[in-house]
Amino acid sequence: MGEAALKYRYSIKDYLEMEANSLEKLEYHNGEILAMTGETLNHGLLSNSVGASLINAIRKKGKSCRTYSSDAKIAISEEKFVYSDSFIVCGKIETFPEMPQAAKNPILIVEVLSDSTALYDRQDKFQAYQTIDSFREYVLVSQNEILVEVFFKPENAVFWQYRSYNKLEDIIELKSVDVEISLNDIYLDWELLP
Repeated sequence: MGEAALKYRYSIKDYLEMEANSLEKLEYHNGEILAMTGETLNHGLLSNSVGASLINAIRKKGKSCRTYSSDAKIAISEEKFVYSDSFIVCGKIETFPEMPQAAKNPILIVEVLSDSTALYDRQDKFQAYQTIDSFREYVLVSQNEILVEVFFKPENAVFWQYRSYNKLEDIIELKSVDVEISLNDIYLDWELLP
């Protein structure tokens, strides 16, 4: 029986150099570098709509929170850096010295589900996000139907609460940042594309 092939472990420096010279976004997972899949038109539209809705709701409430786009990284640990479609940090942003360009204290994270990444976003990525101390709310936005799912974990709670919204007139309550956004705003101009 042959020996298993050893995987090459890239350093964070290698990763940053590769990403600087790459046309695609790259994630860093404990020495492995993974390319992100390209986004569809619906994915891009929904990602922007969610981000804009969050920014507007937070500004209207006068919150000291900032919304970041899919171009900003999240530091899950000192060895794991990923992209989400949007995330919110309240108060001062915190980073690891090894990766000062990645926030390690998001309170709310949004993922727009793609056919190719939905399972990863729902399972592995969600489990990884749960290791972030500040993380309290996870928002999953479908691009194949009008559906937003919200997972919220109150401080010091053991279990996550689940709510889903599937009507354009629904108002999504985001408890971690105490704001509301509407499905109508998220799905404005959206159409089911092949």
